[in-house]
Amino acid sequence: QVQLEESGGDSVQTGGSLRLSCAASGPTHLTYCMGWFRQAPGEEREPVVISASTGATILRDSVKGRFTISKDNAGNTLSLQMNSLKSEDTAVYYCVSAGWCRTCETIDCYSENDFPYWGQGTQVTVSS
Repeated sequence: QVQLEESGGDSVQTGGSLRLSCAASGPTHLTYCMGWFRQAPGEEREPVVISASTGATILRDSVKGRFTISKDNAGNTLSLQMNSLKSEDTAVYYCVSAGWCRTCETIDCYSENDFPYWGQGTQVTVSS
């Protein structure tokens, strides 16, 4: 089993930055594919960024150029650097992992069902 624990959520003003972290524990082969989903109030969860251990990464169009995903050398911590935050980024952000990444051309190809392991979520609130 994999356990994922997010941190770093906060309230910031429009244009600000936040760095979310996800500490992973458990078999490393179950964290080959990791990423972040988010759920805004009244909305369904949506994938934000998905990354394989090979480095292949796919981002939601609305966050390209603003969000960057990275993983530490030990592969235990996944980070999401979020810059130029907008009000529409307000959501609960969830770290996810799986033993493999399905090949997708677009981010919305991924669904919640692709990821058996989820963190508890961390709140990001962006206000003007």
